[in-house]
Amino acid sequence: MPGHSTATAPAAHVARERSAAYFLGSPASVQGRAFGLSALERVHLVKQGVPARSVQEMSAAMGLPRDQLMRAVGLARSTVERKIAARARLSEGESEKLVGLSRLIGQVDAMVRESGQAPDDFDAARWFAAWMAQPVAALGGLCPQELLDTADGREALATLLLQSQSGVYA
Repeated sequence: MPGHSTATAPAAHVARERSAAYFLGSPASVQGRAFGLSALERVHLVKQGVPARSVQEMSAAMGLPRDQLMRAVGLARSTVERKIAARARLSEGESEKLVGLSRLIGQVDAMVRESGQAPDDFDAARWFAAWMAQPVAALGGLCPQELLDTADGREALATLLLQSQSGVYA
């Protein structure tokens, strides 16, 4: 691929592959793929629509009730349930929210694994689920889940995670 460096450190490469195949991951599933994809690949995934069953897979991976996950990312329960029953795909807007969440979880997984301090049983999805429900001082006391329903909110969370990795908000 153009612009893709093959000189990536082995640990970083393994972390990227793991985050790209994270969750329950059938190849067509959104889970975990989002962080390892390029921006154009994520756009394609969003435009084709993520299978509605991915909401079920994501809630199971995070250990959250489906209703709680849908509220956090701003998905209409009745719409998603109808699409799950019909084995349909989510709309672009709905898909973008789920892909954005998957990307954040993949980011956490990659950060922890690249640190070299990850226990073998580290579960980024469950860690993220616990973290998103706790007030964060760097967010003015907001819980991260209050920001998951918008692209700017998810971007703020990605930035906060990077800052915490570098010790800015340690």
